[in-house]
Amino acid sequence: MSDAPPAVPRRAWQALVVLLAGMFIALLDTTIVNVALPSIRTSIDASEATLSWIISGYALAFGLALVPAGRIGDRIGHKWVFFTGIAVFTAASVACGLSQNDLQLVISRVVQGLAGGAFVPAVTAYIQLLFPFRARGRAFAVMGAVIGVSTALGPIIGGLIIQAFGAEEGWRLVFGVNLPIGVVTLVAAAVLLPGRRETDAVAASQRAASPGGAEVDATPAAQSAGVDWIGLVLVSAGLIALLVPLIQGEDEGWPLWTFLTIGAGVLLLAAFGVWEVAYSKRGRLPLVPPRLFRHPSFTGGVVLALVYFAAFTSIFFTISLLWQAGLGHTALESGLVSIPFAIGSIAGSALSNRLAQRLGRTVLVIGTAAVTLGLTAVWLLLLMVPAGELTSWHLLVPLLVAGFGNGLFIAPNVQFIVATVDARDAGAASGVISAIQRIGSAIGIAVIGSVFFGTLVVQGGSAEALTTGFTASSAAAMGVSVAFSVVAFLLVFALPRRTAARGGH
Repeated sequence: MSDAPPAVPRRAWQALVVLLAGMFIALLDTTIVNVALPSIRTSIDASEATLSWIISGYALAFGLALVPAGRIGDRIGHKWVFFTGIAVFTAASVACGLSQNDLQLVISRVVQGLAGGAFVPAVTAYIQLLFPFRARGRAFAVMGAVIGVSTALGPIIGGLIIQAFGAEEGWRLVFGVNLPIGVVTLVAAAVLLPGRRETDAVAASQRAASPGGAEVDATPAAQSAGVDWIGLVLVSAGLIALLVPLIQGEDEGWPLWTFLTIGAGVLLLAAFGVWEVAYSKRGRLPLVPPRLFRHPSFTGGVVLALVYFAAFTSIFFTISLLWQAGLGHTALESGLVSIPFAIGSIAGSALSNRLAQRLGRTVLVIGTAAVTLGLTAVWLLLLMVPAGELTSWHLLVPLLVAGFGNGLFIAPNVQFIVATVDARDAGAASGVISAIQRIGSAIGIAVIGSVFFGTLVVQGGSAEALTTGFTASSAAAMGVSVAFSVVAFLLVFALPRRTAARGGH
């Protein structure tokens, strides 16, 4: 048999371009808003809790929508789930830009997150359906590059827009940038994305042509059984019950209801676990298959995904607020601070696949170690450099190192966590991990925001007092990010040494 990669139809690559345009704006919006937070704060007099909700609400809604959206796409076809998601995402982006108060903005942002989580699963689903097994690596590599570039460009694009149009209108146009991309993607999706009949025919021909037919589609056939709506309601209510007091508690002085709500959240998540076990025993496909957690390494990997994303997605929330509200720099200058991290991430991502094949799990060890080292250096700089003297040059090397480690980790981490479960559960495990990553981002921002604003003390109205207060609170928040990254580093050792371990259970 020839080792040459199989031919990929031109239609498959055209569809991938459309799908990745959607993924680009969904992931761009996870980072582009960070540099706009100080402008939003002053423009609509947004509360401190609102700033956290803008990031956390999007991430949580995104994560909760991923698994059910994938299941719905399996049942009715991914084309129109993708199309509907892009349409709602684009409309919600416009609504964000037109918001006149905190409530309007947070609601629009949550809807935007739900829509993003609805259409993103179609990207991986179409890659599985349209690309021959041995050609999928190239498609996933392109997808990984888009993920890296979109998240890296977010703060820079946001800073450029605010610099060009001013703080009052610039933050609105940060959301408006999704409008032209969304409209073009909608038209292209209607024309270029194949419908269910066509994808079913392609998948059938691939199975017939593949000597290892089971490899063509590892997604369990039971996915056609529908969506576990009760499980979705329980886990959503439980996570919201945990997140609301974490975000609102500091703003309101931690009244009794915050502790009662946290307790209710824990009980709801426990009820979710009980329900999933019972639902599974009835022969149905639960939202999170309990059998995944029979593998201790998978449980460790899920916690790893949670704490890692809590650590790294929150650092530019902290730096953006410090750079603009505390040190008085522009949004563009705030965005430029992230360039070393972006460069490091792109370089790390480019090397990660080859290093993962050669070094196995060690690539994740090196990645999390580099992130921990870089964030620790940033934390020490915030503690040691006198307030007001901190410049982007101080952060250049630490953020470059952290970014490189992030690139090494982000691309291969899912395959190593999925390798802890049986091959037949790979599809379900991948969906759970993707959702957990977004939930980790939401929890990280909620915790970091609470620490940041909870420790923010400005004694007097002088610029020096403002700088001192914001620098001290940024150091406290960065210390929490460091703690998350240390835990992530330790949890990497729960994963298998090689991804070939999958199926060996």
